[in-house]
Amino acid sequence: MDEKALDKKTIFSGIQPSGDLTLGSYLGAIKNWVELSDTYNCYYCIVDLHAITARQNPAELRRRTVNQLAQYIACGLDPQKNTIFIQSHVPAHAELAWILNCYTMFGELSRMTQFKDKSAKNADNINAGLFTYPALMAADILLYHTDLVPVGEDQKQHVEITRDIATRFNGIYGDVFKMPEPFIPKVGARIMSLSSPDCKMSKSDKDPGGCIYIMQKPDEIMRSFKRAVTDSETCVRCNPSDKPGVSNLMQIYSVATGASFEAIENEFCGKGYGDFKLRVGEAVVELLRPIREEAERLIADKTYLESIYKEGAEKASHASAKTLRKVYKKVGFVER
Repeated sequence: MDEKALDKKTIFSGIQPSGDLTLGSYLGAIKNWVELSDTYNCYYCIVDLHAITARQNPAELRRRTVNQLAQYIACGLDPQKNTIFIQSHVPAHAELAWILNCYTMFGELSRMTQFKDKSAKNADNINAGLFTYPALMAADILLYHTDLVPVGEDQKQHVEITRDIATRFNGIYGDVFKMPEPFIPKVGARIMSLSSPDCKMSKSDKDPGGCIYIMQKPDEIMRSFKRAVTDSETCVRCNPSDKPGVSNLMQIYSVATGASFEAIENEFCGKGYGDFKLRVGEAVVELLRPIREEAERLIADKTYLESIYKEGAEKASHASAKTLRKVYKKVGFVER
């Protein structure tokens, strides 16, 4: 690593390949990652180990993992500026996760909101991996001496437990782990479902019309926006508590076009929701069109994608091995 990279703060983030990437994934996460690439030393991961806490079709998981890499690059993540890799290709993640499991308290894990939510949705598969998920996430973050973790408001709890685990370990063995901070973008941090604007846009949304996907066809995108939930008024203004549907559409339009909320209110003053939803849909279609086309081109180039994920794994393995060796020595393991 060059001296300039060493001077930069480090960022780590990742998305599960448990479904196709959504508009929320792009506007809430990946678009911001791209903007951070020149300023930070960035590790961006496809977290397939996390994905198997829910049952996955093996062939589909492999396809989505590689396709997600193509979409990362098509969204603007330059493999020359960022370390982009597949989580399962770097064994240090699973190895450190086991150690951190031994320094994570049962009570801490049982209070995690995501465990409660996913257990309620998957009552027939409440497995140990789902329960200890935060220890693996802590390993992901702590392996790279991460300074900042880009997260939405709903993910802050995972950074907090990572800090708790790191503090406990450091308290016993000295200054081993750097203390990460959550990094929450001001705009686009949380894109909500088009059909249920009180819920985050998610690839697990039961209503297919509530979610927009990066690789979706334009006519399907327009159909979803035309059906998007608004309210009984006809006024385009931002008020998340009283007008969650309209406010969500405004946020999407703002991030897609760069327009401020005030400018959006002025643009649609006196116009109905039909015009507004049509314009938001068109803006999203044009935003995603070049991404989809480039991703399709990359997906067809299997050799190139393989070279990227192998190079990324090599770089991530080199960086994470240093941390793992230090941890192994601290806990008393015999050197390999």
